[in-house]
Amino acid sequence: MKPEPYLDRLIAGGTFRFRRLDIAGIDNEPVFKLNVPEMVEQETCLFHRDVPSGGQYLESLHDTVRTAMAEKAAMPIVRFADGEYAFYRHSLDCNGLYRQAENAAAIRQAMPAHIEAMRALARRGRIAPLVFPGNTRKKERGLFSFLRKSKHDDSAIGFLDFLAANDIELTGDNYIPFYAVYAYLVTGRFARLLDGKTVCVVNSDFDENACRSWFRQFSSEPRIAHAPIAAEYVATRWDSMREGVLAAVPPGVDFCIVGAGVGALQVCVDIAERFSTVAVDAGHVMNMMNGRVDKSGGPRLYTLWKGGGT
Repeated sequence: MKPEPYLDRLIAGGTFRFRRLDIAGIDNEPVFKLNVPEMVEQETCLFHRDVPSGGQYLESLHDTVRTAMAEKAAMPIVRFADGEYAFYRHSLDCNGLYRQAENAAAIRQAMPAHIEAMRALARRGRIAPLVFPGNTRKKERGLFSFLRKSKHDDSAIGFLDFLAANDIELTGDNYIPFYAVYAYLVTGRFARLLDGKTVCVVNSDFDENACRSWFRQFSSEPRIAHAPIAAEYVATRWDSMREGVLAAVPPGVDFCIVGAGVGALQVCVDIAERFSTVAVDAGHVMNMMNGRVDKSGGPRLYTLWKGGGT
């Protein structure tokens, strides 16, 4: 008998619930106008029972980052969505703008290292999966189910089951909504926290002037370094890339902003542990900082603030 989906257990047990991620000041309307109407579903996400609002998730994330920086503690923060979900079911659908895996065999070979990194992330960092009604739809069964128009997407259910199958628990201590990470990274409060600090951009693209301008708009002047990383196959070749990338990270770094696709899990975990620092998988926000929003196909949800951020 097939086990009950982990998501069902989390909700039935009262640990998590679905709720709209309301964050005062965020303006998603421009993004909705450029995309399909169904995107509005992504404003609803998993909430832990102890968190009353979206604003509380931002407060919690800010406190987490500030404390880890002050204490020189390892704090990896990694997001998971469609590409990662495909990778963890051994599918080459993980390949998008950049290629993440050569073939299914390469994914299988890399999987033990990913599972180990995921366990480390669950113990010491934050897991930020995109879980919303639209990607938790179970496949309908029945003679005429093919006639129904509702789109079947259970990718988030599969990812959560992957966690459970590998004894990785989602808790109030290690979970944060996917879009809460984006919303926090585009605030002035975050940028000012890094004022005068050493920040390392770990990404294949790096426009130093654009990055400095990004922080300067919030009256922040961090010391910015760059650790180059391959644009492709980090998720399957990190073991051979690791030492070269880490050698470029400056000693005493206060914060690392990472863009590495599906490989961001291992990159963030290893950087955080090696340098006792905060390492955040920034994704689209990395493109914003580089002045390359076009690489993301336009703006993303929870990255536009009314009045430019707080």
